[in-house]
Formats: sequence, C-alpha cells, structure tokens
Amino acid sequence: MYSLSQLRTGLDAPRAAIRELNSLYWDRGGRRRYNPGGVDVFAEDWDNLLILDGCRYDALEAAIGDYEVPGTLESRTSRGSATAEWLRGNFDGKLLDDVVYVTASTMLYQESVFRDSVDVDLHAVVDVWADEIEYGDDGVSPTAVAERTRAAAERYPNKRLLVHFVQPHAPYIGELGREVFPDYRPNPLSERFRGEIDTPADTLRKLYRENLHVVLDEVESLIADLEGKTVISADHGMLLGERERPIPIRSYGHPPRCYVEEMVEVPWFVHEGESRKRIVAGDARSQYDAKRDDELDEQAREHLSQLGYL
Repeated sequence: MYSLSQLRTGLDAPRAAIRELNSLYWDRGGRRRYNPGGVDVFAEDWDNLLILDGCRYDALEAAIGDYEVPGTLESRTSRGSATAEWLRGNFDGKLLDDVVYVTASTMLYQESVFRDSVDVDLHAVVDVWADEIEYGDDGVSPTAVAERTRAAAERYPNKRLLVHFVQPHAPYIGELGREVFPDYRPNPLSERFRGEIDTPADTLRKLYRENLHVVLDEVESLIADLEGKTVISADHGMLLGERERPIPIRSYGHPPRCYVEEMVEVPWFVHEGESRKRIVAGDARSQYDAKRDDELDEQAREHLSQLGYL
C-alpha cells in the first residue's frame, strides 16, 4: 500500500513510477525478498570469492583477457539486482562459521543493524570502510581492500574469504572518470535515469569499463597471493542504457527487484590455484552486535550517503 506522498512522487516522476511497477512484477507484488531463481553462493565450491560490485557478465568477459589470470569463465544467476537483495538471499538466517567477510561495502551493516533484515553469524567481518574511507574523495579504494584481504588470509588461513570490492560500481575513479566528473558524484547512473544529468550513454559505458579495469588491476595481483580456489563474481549486474521489463523503459543503474538478464547474469570466473585450503568451521558470532556503537553507526551513515543510498 502506498502513501499519498508516495503517489504524488510517482506523478511527479513518472519514470520512477514505471520502475516501481516493473519491480512489482518481478517481486510478485512485494512477496519476494530476493530473486528465488538465483544461486546460493555459499553452496558453491570456492576458497576465496571476490565480489566486484555491479559487474556484468559481458563486461568481465570482455576485460579478463587483458590480465594474466588463468581460469575459466562461467556464469551464475544472482539472487538480487541490488546488494541488499543479494545479502538477504545469501546471508540471512545462516551460520557461516567458516567464512570471513572482507568488505568495502556498508550494506551488510545497513541490512543487519539499521534495517534488521539480515541475521547472520560469520566467523569474522573485516569492515574496510570503517577505517579506510576518505569521505568526499574516492570512497574505499580497491588497493585498500586488497591489502586487508592479504592480511585476513594470513590471519585466517583455514577460512573461506568472501571479499567485496566497490568497483566497477561508481564513483568512477579512473583517469577518464575524474575528467568527466571532476567533482565527486556518488552514482551518475542513477542521476542519468532521473534526468538530472545528460552525460551520453556511450561515455557512461566507458567510465564503467574503466572502473572495472581499476579493480581488476588489483585483483590480478591479489589472486596470485591467495591460496586455494578463487572465484571472481558479482553481487548483481548493471543497466547501461538497456531496457527494463515488462514495461520497456530505458534504464541506468541497478534498481532493486529488476531481474532482467543484464542485472542478474553475473560472471563466475574460476581460478583453480595450485592447492586447496583446509577449511575449518567454528567460532561464529553476530559481528555487529558486538561492534555497534554511535561512532560506527555514523561512519556507516556517512558511507551510505556518500554512495547515494541515504
């Protein structure tokens, strides 16, 4: 049920209203918390899972050949078209005492603390955003994530590492990205969808591909330092001017509850490695119950605001 103010907003922003109608189609009128056709990433076989936020299958397919990372490219269907859905579909209600989550994204904190929609027990969470972010600059760099991942691999040699990078999601931090957007912009794709900027679609695609190369530059060297079977994947894809469905509006960004192919077909690049880890389960807890305090809450809100979520 929608409030009067929400209905007025829909009249003032008809494209947003159409997007909401499309979302209602995909989530069956709000009855689905995530995409039930997607895979459970924790049921898959990996020692290290590197999540590139918003990475499309076709984008990684085009880019991975530029890097010296032997492996096989497959695809999977994601449980969400936005990170929050992916978290609900994969994390909620689980005991993951063999997993350490290294993350540049604040979304697990948001979903488990602010929204109470994800209840998960992990062995440990390494919040790179909590101490590495420089607000108003570039957010959490892939270099910082890679460094913290190496440290986690040394500290937790018998745990699966799930590593969540921000890129290729905006902000666009490559050379062309800084040229096109010299002032910080958290999410130009959303602005393009709302008609707030008129940056050509071809330019936005170039910035997205550049951001993917920025993160792959770090991933290439990181994989060489990790023991075990490593998979490169994504939480969801990204719309770069394709059309949503069933109402075919041209769209940008990663709207939640939008399960078109460009949004939920994600890469699954498998690098076997020279040996497998010996994974040991045990000693899990709800990480944020122990860590939450006013200062961390404020950092999380700042980060979410910086990325355009608040």
